Amino acid sequence: MPTINEILNTMDYGPAPESQKEAQAWLDGHQRKFGLFIDNAWSEPAELFASTNPADGTQLAELTQASDHDVERAVEAARRALPVWQGMGGHGRAKVMYALARLLQKHSRLFAVLETLDNGKTIRETRDIDLPLAARHFYHHAGWAQLQSEEFADYRAVGVVGQIVPWNFPLLMLSWKIAPALAAGNTVVFKPAEFTSLTAMLFAELCVQAGVPAGVVNIVTGDGRVGSAIVNHPGVDKIAFTGSTEVGRLIREATAGSGKKLSLELGGKSPFIVFEDADLDGAVEGLVDSIWFNQGQVCCAGSRLLVQESIQERFLNKVRTRMENLRLGSPLDKSMDVGALVDPVQRQRIAALVDSARAEGCDVWQPACELPADGSWFPPTLITGASTSAAVAQAEIFGPVLVAMSFRTPPEAVQLANNTVYGLAASVWTESISLALDIAPAIKAGVVWINSANQFDAACGFGGYRESGFGREGGREGMLEYMTALAEDARPALPVVQAKVKGNAKPVAADPFAIDRTAKMYIGGKQARPDSAYSAPVFGANGALLAEVGVGSRKDIRNAVEAAHKASGWTSATAHNRAQVLYYIAENLAARADEFAARIAAMTGSKNPEKEVQASIERLFYYAAWADKYDGLAHQPPTKGITVALNEAVGVIGIVCPNEAPLLGFISLVAPAIALGNRVVVVPSEAHPLSALDLYQVFDTSDLPGGVVNIISGNADELARTLATHADIDAVWRHDGSGEGCAEVERLSAGTLKRTWVGGAKGRDWYSAAQSGGRAVLAHASQVKNVWIPYGV
Repeated sequence: MPTINEILNTMDYGPAPESQKEAQAWLDGHQRKFGLFIDNAWSEPAELFASTNPADGTQLAELTQASDHDVERAVEAARRALPVWQGMGGHGRAKVMYALARLLQKHSRLFAVLETLDNGKTIRETRDIDLPLAARHFYHHAGWAQLQSEEFADYRAVGVVGQIVPWNFPLLMLSWKIAPALAAGNTVVFKPAEFTSLTAMLFAELCVQAGVPAGVVNIVTGDGRVGSAIVNHPGVDKIAFTGSTEVGRLIREATAGSGKKLSLELGGKSPFIVFEDADLDGAVEGLVDSIWFNQGQVCCAGSRLLVQESIQERFLNKVRTRMENLRLGSPLDKSMDVGALVDPVQRQRIAALVDSARAEGCDVWQPACELPADGSWFPPTLITGASTSAAVAQAEIFGPVLVAMSFRTPPEAVQLANNTVYGLAASVWTESISLALDIAPAIKAGVVWINSANQFDAACGFGGYRESGFGREGGREGMLEYMTALAEDARPALPVVQAKVKGNAKPVAADPFAIDRTAKMYIGGKQARPDSAYSAPVFGANGALLAEVGVGSRKDIRNAVEAAHKASGWTSATAHNRAQVLYYIAENLAARADEFAARIAAMTGSKNPEKEVQASIERLFYYAAWADKYDGLAHQPPTKGITVALNEAVGVIGIVCPNEAPLLGFISLVAPAIALGNRVVVVPSEAHPLSALDLYQVFDTSDLPGGVVNIISGNADELARTLATHADIDAVWRHDGSGEGCAEVERLSAGTLKRTWVGGAKGRDWYSAAQSGGRAVLAHASQVKNVWIPYGV
């Protein structure tokens, strides 16, 4: 029986151009000049820039470069529209969103052609992938709007949302962003990519037709200055950005300390792993869909081919044969596989990276194909012989370039797959379901496709780990990105303890703790002296010296992080086992309740320290209960298969604890983190650290493995700074009420794009389960991985 490649070699294609008549007529109807869409009205075109067809370089239209004043008007319109949009209720919003979905379907061919003209991707992709998915997102999220009052009863809309999208999927990214924002009751200031704004202009017209109230959706066009104005506007409550990791870092820094909610979907260097038992012909077709889809201009493109050594040459020969049959040409021709790159600058960047591979001695193979004379084109490219540190193996090329490497064993495949700063997606090909399901959780990526590639659906979350950003698009978790827990609104305006207690350094003889004592730190399951050899006094509520504590340093943090990484077995332990340990910690804390109550009374002057100890015991029971109940979800997208959304541990979390309720605050932050399999490096209350440092005795008698919890006492600002800049820490939480300190954590975390959870300058009622418990806290301690598993195909 002939193979797919043999059949392809015998086939011939005639031209099958798609008519662009209606799209050109629509552009002519606007005199090929567009203003801004603000408050359901079009502004007069002002400072203009060109939008060109990347396939031939011809100008399609001119768009307005928005000013800071324009962004101000858009934000004001969005703010005015909030009570109107929210006042319509879930059903009212659902009806409008349903109308938008229907209008997208009714005008799907116009949108598809316009997108192809503006972006350069093939008409088959815009017609068969982008448009159906865009409509699907509005349908799906119309349902969430309808169900919001019961499914998200404990949440409210964030408010005014600023959204910035790239040029690779202009309309699809618009739907990913705007649909959940509107469903949750937010209003939007949306900035399309400078190169590809035309379908956003057409969508604005649909908003009016669908009955979207004025100011709910505002669209401002222009270059990066417009995005910067949105990011920095104090009237914007959330920023949702999709784009490069470099710009994502700048946005993280710009929003630090502002209180804005932030989600970032950034770059990727996704592995495409082929095992020796895979259906090789199927894997080749999956590879085509993965790396040459949209000319490789896809953040989750399978740009790193990892193929088992035993089949390497056979598979690469099949890949080269398939590449020779890829048709490159006019994107409006329905028989074409590869279209044009979005811009000459992008083509030059891709060419430079490929040239660097040649200079490093790599083998660069390209099929014989004639590139059109005009426009931005680059041939499908296969690179072999690259080292794991080569630029083409590490950098996001964002073009039709595949870098191939081999591996021998599954553990080596995982090691190579994770040898990147990114963590967006991966594709695993094998006929062994047990192997596939063993590999998928081991890959550090937010999405894993099994025997498939580039599968998307509105019901299934999408987003990355590490420098691929944080937050999710789609699914229940995507809706939560556009909401705020109501409990956050009830938090105290200021921390209960705002400053360290000062004392007279004179021990009081009647105090049972008035002895010469230096409380040690706790690293790797052992007491540890500070590397600095310095100690600091801890004073009680009456000003008396209670004890000395070690002053932690960068070296101590480094040792604690190393210990935490060695304790990775805690993450792979069963949730049942983790729950048992938490129950055991609670049991042993209860046995020493009087001692801990006395310690709290001496430090804080509390009149009822027993209440805090009892609340801490209950909080341990609470998160022990959650440990084996914080399950994921199983989605059934329209494609044949199932998507399993797994709640995975974040990794190593740095935690800075509050000064108020020093024991309960410590437990309320550490317990959810370790319940879900994380390991922690904890800075206890700077003012009242002793009850936390005493816990090492409880941990040692509760079967908690060494390295799961590491406690470093000292200056909160200095230690938080070290945690935020440490490359091997995956997230930082700071809840000591320091507004400046929390802003610094967010700003410094941009270096490696750590996830952060900070309290800002406000306090938190640590006795309230609503403010310091529940799924909202557990979401900070976990990240969702969506594993796509096909069946019935």
